[in-house]
Amino acid sequence: MENNKKGIVLLYTGNGKGKSTAAFGQALRAAGHDWPVCIIQFIKANKRTGEARGFAGLVDKVEFHVMGTGFIFSAEDREEAVKAAREAFAFAREKIMSGQYRMVVLDEFTYLFNYGLVDWQDIKDLIENRPADLHLVITGRNDSKRLIDAADLVTEMKEIKHPYQAGFKARKGIEF
Repeated sequence: MENNKKGIVLLYTGNGKGKSTAAFGQALRAAGHDWPVCIIQFIKANKRTGEARGFAGLVDKVEFHVMGTGFIFSAEDREEAVKAAREAFAFAREKIMSGQYRMVVLDEFTYLFNYGLVDWQDIKDLIENRPADLHLVITGRNDSKRLIDAADLVTEMKEIKHPYQAGFKARKGIEF
């Protein structure tokens, strides 16, 4: 396959804000070129976020799925979070391997293997065996060297200053 038609893996990582926003920008750009796009959020449980509402206006080009149960470290029932994560991964694999999309965004995906919810080998197999023209966009903190090595483009968001440090809470339109 010609290099310009081959799909790439893009990883947005780091402790700074903007990883999901960058991925959604990629999805918006792809949709603007009439590419079919699928976005899957792995941690967030709220279907009423700004991004979910914004992409609802692009349903003819972008599928948006919220698969999480909330943040894993605050989940009362870890077993339920593990089950939900594995089901979300199976759903993502199905979407990726379907051949229906030019781009799939896996938002907050790094938590699945960072917390041991999904085996790295399963993730590696999915990345390596995806359709040749599929662009895979992955976001999340605490990436591993293995994921960095598997990606074609890696951008690290580094926090310099954040309103949380001054006591601000998450705000509509900024954090969600």
